[in-house]
Parts: sequence; structure tokens; C-alpha cells
Amino acid sequence: MGTIYIAIRLVIAAIVIILYLTHVISGTIAIILLISAGIFILTGLLSFCPLYLPFGISTRGKK
Repeated sequence: MGTIYIAIRLVIAAIVIILYLTHVISGTIAIILLISAGIFILTGLLSFCPLYLPFGISTRGKK
């Protein structure tokens, strides 16, 4: 994954967590968004998204 895409994933995850902690989102949608945020954080920190492999997607710049 490219650096910009990693940053976008981490920012989205942080926004979801903040919305949850400030009680803007709750219930089932909050659980779904928090799970997604966790996945975004994990894939962002690892710089790897397993869904990209079967589709041949790469967000890294050309070498």
C-alpha cells in the first residue's frame, strides 16, 4: 500500500473511534464501524491488504 492510502485508512479509523467515544454512533452500526476501523488500523500498520492480491491492485508508486 502507498503512504497516502495508509494515512487515509488511519484517519478514517481515528474518526470512527472518536465518533464512538463521543456517542455520536452507537448500536449495531457502531460495532460494524469499529470492526472496520480495527481492520483499517491493522492493514495500515502492516502496509498490506489481502483483498488487493486477487484483484492485482497496488497503491504504491512505480519503482
